Amino acid sequence: MGDKAKASVQKVSGPSPNPATNLLIADVALQGATLLFRRIVQKGLLQLRFDPDKAKEIVQGRTLVQSAISYAAGRAATRSVPGLLIVSTGLVAKTILDRAVNPREASAKGHEKLLKQAENAPEDSSEPI
Repeated sequence: MGDKAKASVQKVSGPSPNPATNLLIADVALQGATLLFRRIVQKGLLQLRFDPDKAKEIVQGRTLVQSAISYAAGRAATRSVPGLLIVSTGLVAKTILDRAVNPREASAKGHEKLLKQAENAPEDSSEPI
């Protein structure tokens, strides 16, 4: 049965006769879907503490550096076991540090940081998420 499925998949052609172009199209579609899913999850988490409009501004107000660091950490964590251990250890250490500080102070600092991030959001954003 596996051979039949494989033969059927091989017969299905993509939008282009060039398989490299089809791979590029699939990669762009997957990255777009991943970005959309990431923003939806981030906005949903932020809506637990902020109103929906503020949550949207916070997500859209991320700087290029913040996005690059997040991407690099995620990439390192998914490429190797040592990368996963390093990133996980860093996140656990940050959590312990946040808990060691006065919890109200840590919460206030995070809240303030997110509100500043919201100020970076584009004014006339027509982006749905």
